[in-house]
Amino acid sequence: MSIRPASIRPVTEARLAQPTMEGAGVKLHRAFGFHDPSELDPFLLFDDFRNERPEDFQNGFPWHPHRGIETITYVLSGTVEHGDSLGNRGLLGAGDVQWMTAGSGIMHQEMPKGNASGQMHGFQLWANLPGHLKMTQPRYQDVKGADIPEIIDDDGTIVRVIIGEFWGRRGPVEGIAADPQYLDITVPAGLRKTFKVDTRRRAFAYVFDGTGRLADASRPQGVLLEKEVQGAEVNIRDLSGDRTLIRFGAGDEVTVQAGERGLRFLLISGAPIEEPVAWHGPIVMNTADEIRQAMADLRNGSFIRPAH
Repeated sequence: MSIRPASIRPVTEARLAQPTMEGAGVKLHRAFGFHDPSELDPFLLFDDFRNERPEDFQNGFPWHPHRGIETITYVLSGTVEHGDSLGNRGLLGAGDVQWMTAGSGIMHQEMPKGNASGQMHGFQLWANLPGHLKMTQPRYQDVKGADIPEIIDDDGTIVRVIIGEFWGRRGPVEGIAADPQYLDITVPAGLRKTFKVDTRRRAFAYVFDGTGRLADASRPQGVLLEKEVQGAEVNIRDLSGDRTLIRFGAGDEVTVQAGERGLRFLLISGAPIEEPVAWHGPIVMNTADEIRQAMADLRNGSFIRPAH
């Protein structure tokens, strides 16, 4: 019996998250969203909301609808208070995670608040639902940071297992349609490290602290970035740094080379749904007719289905 050698996933794209404004004037950076949904299927959108000035986020995300998707909110600093039309209320603090299955539809709001220094930092990821689950009953999974497994390897690498199984530990969020893996990884300065990723999954990384390289070669090129050098805008190769999205091709391993300040990033993967996508803001269905029905439901007051 032959054993197939591991294959390192190549980097297919590296780009910086773009400044965006959402909600009632919240300034954030969008790594991807409202793009070709097949690129990162089953994931639809990823936002990094990070601010040090309360006026840039305090008006939050007032009441708005969701249908046909799941949203994953991970808070690093500050808090996010949430509420919805079904009467659910909660508060996410530093290190906490919420997985919301919008299903057939909810109206909800998310109101961020800074920490003692006025800082707010968190991420929101949207995952698609397959057609047969789009009209399922909405539900929440709120997870406290203390309940998220944290593994420290002998070389100092730290992995928080938010969703899925990794290094023999399983994250506390369960029963998600995309069968995802969501890891928060810190690699010490100068260390080269390899992480397993199921070859059947689409995968991306999001670097949010430190510098490093995520690539398939021993001396990979850095990310092509536009920078100002001596007053002129030039394109130069740089190490992957803050707010960098990395998309990977096929393979079952991801290799990381941390820079001199170490590297912290999210490594997220999920099983593709491979279904048609019809998209209207926070409502994601399979067909244009289903979108029209959702908009009609919003107008006539039947968007929220009674619990059963």
